[in-house]
Amino acid sequence: MEVKCGLEPLRFAVYQGIMELAVEFLALTIERLCLRLDEVSLSYNGGKDCLVLLILFLAALYEIPSFRSSPSSHLQSVYIVSPHPFKEVDDFVEHSISTYHLNLARYAKPMKEAFADYLHDHPSVKAIMVGTRRTDPHGAELKHFDPTDRGWPTFMRVHPVIDWHYAEIWAFIRHLEIPYCPLYDRGYTSLGGTTDTHPNPSLRLNSATENEVEASSKTHFRPAYELVADDDERLGRD
Repeated sequence: MEVKCGLEPLRFAVYQGIMELAVEFLALTIERLCLRLDEVSLSYNGGKDCLVLLILFLAALYEIPSFRSSPSSHLQSVYIVSPHPFKEVDDFVEHSISTYHLNLARYAKPMKEAFADYLHDHPSVKAIMVGTRRTDPHGAELKHFDPTDRGWPTFMRVHPVIDWHYAEIWAFIRHLEIPYCPLYDRGYTSLGGTTDTHPNPSLRLNSATENEVEASSKTHFRPAYELVADDDERLGRD
């Protein structure tokens, strides 16, 4: 897996090792679970973490001879839409559908109900790749493989980027020059809906006034990739 990168050699070697391990993990997951491509889906909402997961998933499929010799035209995916979605997020999801050939199903309802409906509509799906990381809510105790909890629709949750750090996510995106949702360039570091998501105050420029911050002008916050600390990622979420 070749990666263009401007990082110093030692640091880049670490990042490249992480990427290669993730690709290997995904390829082995599909092979060892004896999954067909129509039995695997991707939870995709246009955010940075699931974008990285999507690229890794595509790379992993190329490593599996059976998929490489007879590629599917579209990848199964599911988008659980926020009650108050950003237009920029929806536009980027549309961009992703055409760019990465996604067979994406949308459900504008609570997560549990959405997954139930998705599995009803796509009964072949047995495993769903999820871009959750350790520092996300409810992510601390997750493993790479977790069956859904009791009372939830039954499928295997697979977390290939669970141990990635925030900075590693952005190193991957930026040094592969992968297009991403433009909200990240306006200081948003974790994307939800328009009513509970704001630019991260840690990225506020010193020259910005309180009124300018409240207006969330894109010119008054540094881009998301300039944030370093994992624990500060969700400071812009209510």
